[in-house]
Amino acid sequence: MIAAHPTDSVSRQAPVALKLLVALALAGSLAGCSTLESLNPFGGGEKYETKLLPDEPADQIYDQGLARLSKGDAEGAAKKFADLDKQYPFSQHSRRGMIMTTYAQYQAGQYDDAIATAGRYVSLYPSSPDAAYATYLAAMSHYNQVPDISRDQDRSEKALQLFTSLVQKWPKSEYAEDAKYKINVVRDQLAGKEMSVGRYYLGRKNFTAAVNRFRDVIGKYQTTRHSEEALYRLTEAYLALGIVNEAQTAAAVLGHNFPDSQWYKDAYSLLKTGGTEPSEDQSSWISKAFRKVGLG
Repeated sequence: MIAAHPTDSVSRQAPVALKLLVALALAGSLAGCSTLESLNPFGGGEKYETKLLPDEPADQIYDQGLARLSKGDAEGAAKKFADLDKQYPFSQHSRRGMIMTTYAQYQAGQYDDAIATAGRYVSLYPSSPDAAYATYLAAMSHYNQVPDISRDQDRSEKALQLFTSLVQKWPKSEYAEDAKYKINVVRDQLAGKEMSVGRYYLGRKNFTAAVNRFRDVIGKYQTTRHSEEALYRLTEAYLALGIVNEAQTAAAVLGHNFPDSQWYKDAYSLLKTGGTEPSEDQSSWISKAFRKVGLG
């Protein structure tokens, strides 16, 4: 058996002794403190008390929000109005604060926040006199983010839905007339997007895909300024596909509704070049689409 070296027991006991010394040292330092505050490396900071602070009066919060709005601090106003909902949930103060929060967020350009707050307001207070205004602010928040026709038109679609909802639910509201105007603007934007894609397909001789896009313009947005060109492009695409009767119908409907249009003159010349002329087929989807809205 190998005998243990006399220093082995010391080396094994040293860590234990060291731990004991450290523990005693800490115990001594703690004994001189009334609390654990002295162990805080950021000593000297404020002491937290557990007492509850009273809620700020609702009218005072509201006035502070208005004051910030008047100074042009819409973002700060939105936060202040939001305090009404936090401190007085599901109350008249909360309802008033929520609509003002929506307005302030809209003014601050925080459109997505305004859309969310407006949606919450309408869901909680659908019969409120301000529900129409909340819907209008949400629609305008989408409207102000509508991109050019080269990009996705999701914002346009959502703006159209909200403006249409406003007109249908609150036709006599003070926002209805502007909503109707904005509906026409957005519809024109959506038609422009379809025309852009249709021209793209036409230029690449994908005539079937082009027809589908121009068909959407006629079917959904025939009251926009894009109808004239869409009818001409349909004349062009149907001729290329050899569907002569539809080409003739597109040109005939174009001439009937826009007789002085340059697009009609071009369509007429195109048909004459092919040895035919405009002739409306009453059973054609084109003819039916225009009769449906009283344009045929």
